[in-house]
Amino acid sequence: MVAVCGVCVATAAMICAMSVFDGFHEFVSGMFSNLDPELKITAVKGKTFSSQEENILQIESFPEIEVFSEVLEDNVLLKYRGRQALGRLKGVSDNFSQSTAIDSILFDGEFKLHDEVNNFGTIGIGLGMQIGIGAGFAFPLEIEAPKRNVKINLSNPSASFSPGYVYVTGVFRTDQEIYDNQLLIVPIALTRELFDYETEVSAIEIKLKSGENIDKIRDKIQKALGENFKVDNRSQQHDYTFRMINMEKWMTFLILTFICLIAVFNVVSSLSMLIVEKKEDIVILKNLGADSKLIYRIFLFEGWMISIIGAISGVALGLSLCFLQQQFGWIKLNPGDLSALTAYPIVVSFSDVLIVLVTVLILGLLAALYPARYLSNKWLKN
Repeated sequence: MVAVCGVCVATAAMICAMSVFDGFHEFVSGMFSNLDPELKITAVKGKTFSSQEENILQIESFPEIEVFSEVLEDNVLLKYRGRQALGRLKGVSDNFSQSTAIDSILFDGEFKLHDEVNNFGTIGIGLGMQIGIGAGFAFPLEIEAPKRNVKINLSNPSASFSPGYVYVTGVFRTDQEIYDNQLLIVPIALTRELFDYETEVSAIEIKLKSGENIDKIRDKIQKALGENFKVDNRSQQHDYTFRMINMEKWMTFLILTFICLIAVFNVVSSLSMLIVEKKEDIVILKNLGADSKLIYRIFLFEGWMISIIGAISGVALGLSLCFLQQQFGWIKLNPGDLSALTAYPIVVSFSDVLIVLVTVLILGLLAALYPARYLSNKWLKN
């Protein structure tokens, strides 16, 4: 039972740990998907490209595409009533709200780009707090964009910047620092004016019609564009983040596998004690006609039973703990964190459970081979 409990606890730990990493993966995917498009076209070389290129215009006419939105991003200096901060200006076309779920992440105000007279902006909550501005403030937010192909005038640095102004009508919150602490969304016409562009864009954001296969359409668009462009789905747009989560997940799995291996090797000592205890029974079985293979299989099965019972019990315990965490969120994250995530997220994957179960059973079988084969043979010779 000591060996069974060791295997059980190690198995449950593996189930819980992998489910937590899957939970983080799903949570991050959900947060990104509120502001990221289903597909994003960017240039392989260079920061911008023309939206009037023939192959780009060809993509716009694809029947599977519902929304085709132009985007132009670059770094700017933001100023508001004596306070300033570096930010990233994202100029978007008028149909931007149709290609993303921007309305679902608005913390305050409304998403609006312009009217007949003024340009409007929607700012990340962290960036807004840095410069002390929110939705509906009376004074406009000043934007200073560095002029392209112009050397900085050290005697008059302000002459090297193009000024612009927007009234902030909305504040969004994604709980992702790369957006909340950096991003200001404005009309693309204003961004082109500030950076002296005409038809250039830094990306094309695409929303597909309902029911379309994203990966299939992505491959179709990539084939039409050629090697000079890349087309990324939502996961690929944040490939580094998801790679880090997966790397941590499988490194944790590897560490817990070594811990499980130590627990499984209790089978060696358990079977050794059992063989010593059953020495007389081994002699009786031999006298009744049992050969060495039969006795070997008996002790091998006994050793594997320890791992099987421990593994199944561990899976049941791990799934129960995951269910309780999902329902009640007993294990909390840092209570001082401003993130909307207050408790460790849990997502149970059947494939992960199967991998853990198979891994533990294989380790248990390997651990049972030594005492079953060598120790039983030793006592059989006596």
